[in-house]
Amino acid sequence: MKVIQNSGVFGLLLGSFLALTSAAQTHKPYTPSPYPDRVIMGWQENNAATSQSVNWRTDSTIVAAIGAIHEADASPDFVKKATLVPATTETVVVDGKRVLYHTVHFTNLKPNTKYSYRVGAGEYWSEWFHFKTANDQAVPFSFLYFGDAQNDIRSLWSRTIRGAYSAMPSVSLMIHAGDLITTSNADWQWGEWFEAGGWINGMVPTLASPGNHEYFRDPATNKSSLSIHWRPSFVLPENGPTSLKETAYYFDYQGVRFVSLNSQAALLDANVLEEQAKWLVSVLEKNPNRWTIVTHHHPIYSTANGRNNDEWRLKMEPIYKKYNVDLVLQGHDHTYGRGLNMPLGQSRKYPDGPIYVVSVSGPKMYTIGLQDWMDRAGSNTQLYQIISVDGNKLSYKAYTVAGELYDVFDLTKNAGGRNKLIDTAPKLAPELLALPETYLNRFTPEQIKEYENRFKEYKARKDKKK
Repeated sequence: MKVIQNSGVFGLLLGSFLALTSAAQTHKPYTPSPYPDRVIMGWQENNAATSQSVNWRTDSTIVAAIGAIHEADASPDFVKKATLVPATTETVVVDGKRVLYHTVHFTNLKPNTKYSYRVGAGEYWSEWFHFKTANDQAVPFSFLYFGDAQNDIRSLWSRTIRGAYSAMPSVSLMIHAGDLITTSNADWQWGEWFEAGGWINGMVPTLASPGNHEYFRDPATNKSSLSIHWRPSFVLPENGPTSLKETAYYFDYQGVRFVSLNSQAALLDANVLEEQAKWLVSVLEKNPNRWTIVTHHHPIYSTANGRNNDEWRLKMEPIYKKYNVDLVLQGHDHTYGRGLNMPLGQSRKYPDGPIYVVSVSGPKMYTIGLQDWMDRAGSNTQLYQIISVDGNKLSYKAYTVAGELYDVFDLTKNAGGRNKLIDTAPKLAPELLALPETYLNRFTPEQIKEYENRFKEYKARKDKKK
């Protein structure tokens, strides 16, 4: 074979190829059709043992959508015996065209039972999916938690959700802490988000909380409004404040009360903050579950300098402490931080408040602040979290998208409700704290020196913690 070296044509082609692969990709069209797409599971009723809801999208020709369900059967003969359940339909105008979103509620199901379902109408159906109802007792289970996806969703966030599911396919639900997309009403970005999750969304229910990027300035009212895609795209509990439907809500699952809060709406309007805080108290003061986990977008304690949300913290943290919230899962800062609010030098073995986590699952990265509250930090790293609950023990593990264990701790709860923190992260590999390349390229030598000093101070503070 004759090999031509340094060919001018080849060099030009190679250069063009490299330029194209490194540049931003053109997004795909996500045109609806009569076939169901964007299929996603959730719940409307607060009863995971006997109900399951499903949401999906079609074009405007499907006006009598239904769901079909049957107990899972190894034989394909179950198809003709499946129960048909009518769906409700909502019309949304997207880019000047009518799109239909459908929701079906499967009720009176058996606890701890695997089911098969599909959704559609006439000749247009989804594939058959499997799911398993929750147990009606507080038996062990696991769930996934994701920080911001936001950018390059199809290209780079897809590996996060797919890697997380591959690592723990038996998870019972998924939590998203806001900023699922970057432009609230851009249909193609929602299309990428649903494509990235793909059939996983049809197998594992989703509990999502909105972030600031799910909001837009409505030119008709000149006010900030929730994305036109949010409520049609998801099926979530409607047990929160009336003005915050499907953004602030609570849901109970096998001994855990999950609470979603809408921090963006609260930070935009002090009245909404007050209303949400009162509602939260009512949810937590009558909580029969052993564990309580809260999700919202804006952190109580930021991982970055100058990004604290003081009004949110001053209102919410006293409630968390009074009503023994165990874990608070957050996003927004595009770095990783895990810790708690306790004075330096004081033992962190018995937390006097929740463990706070800030995480990022997408590729957009910020510079990290290395704050006092942080016991484990991470920079320029996409992560997902697997959290498991088993009786009086909650186990937390954070993984990089390369599958490496990055953070780990356990909480054990005694009969009186007091938590003990078992932090084994110090036994792991050193923290990933290098600045993202975009910051290195634009930082002055003085800024880089300032970060290096901050890094040294962080390490010194960690040495003082017990």
